[in-house]
Amino acid sequence: MGNSDLLGKSRLLTDEYAVKILMATVRSPRSAQQISGQFGIPIAACYRRIRDLEMAGLIRCTERRLSRQGKRVCYYQSRVRTAALQYENGRLRVRFTMLDGSDDNDWQDVELGSDRDPDDGR
Repeated sequence: MGNSDLLGKSRLLTDEYAVKILMATVRSPRSAQQISGQFGIPIAACYRRIRDLEMAGLIRCTERRLSRQGKRVCYYQSRVRTAALQYENGRLRVRFTMLDGSDDNDWQDVELGSDRDPDDGR
């Protein structure tokens, strides 16, 4: 797993909407409309976070159903069993345990220096 992937995944763990989506989809697949209604997430933001979570490999579309209006609706399910962030002595570390056991369960260091904007002033 690349460092930018780890940093992106760790950012999702601190995003309120992304965490709510993970929580909503841990036990059974849910549509974006169901998640939006249950947690009060604006539908556009819900779709954006779902896309980000899918790209990070943290959720996946497990089925597509036809709605009453004849549109295909995706139902998403979390792939994450556990996720942890650790900050100690200037180091950020992340660990993911996936439900299907596909990813490494060891702590991995996240490099923060390469992601900073040189004009940021920090």
